[in-house]
Amino acid sequence: MEQFFLFLQKTPMNMVLLATVIISGAMLAWPAIARLMRPGQEVGPAEAVQLINRRDAVVLDVRDAAEYKAGHIANARNVPEGELESRSKELDRVKAKPIIVSCGRGNRAAGIAARLRKAGFSEVFSLRGGIAAWQQASMPVEKS
Repeated sequence: MEQFFLFLQKTPMNMVLLATVIISGAMLAWPAIARLMRPGQEVGPAEAVQLINRRDAVVLDVRDAAEYKAGHIANARNVPEGELESRSKELDRVKAKPIIVSCGRGNRAAGIAARLRKAGFSEVFSLRGGIAAWQQASMPVEKS
């Protein structure tokens, strides 16, 4: 170990190369670490389709109305994030069903799914990658 530190001290470029290796390794590992630290469960488009078809899951789209109209998952309910509390009675009717929360890129969905779990919803999932991942997987979208 001592020889390694001497080797690094000999040439400043060795320190730069070591720092580059450490930083690039951390950047490669970050998505996996971030996924583990997110609250709750995530599902990809394929798992979401299985939940919808096999267990009659409800898709909750939390984007604003304009984004929703541009394209959404079939039979998704549009409840913008700002209206979540005011429309809670509407959501209480589907409390027993699995709920898949979707947003544009998957960033907001995880936080909203955690809020729904705290409110007493037992099975809440966030759509990993949001509608963007859904479309990238060539899944159908409806426009209204």
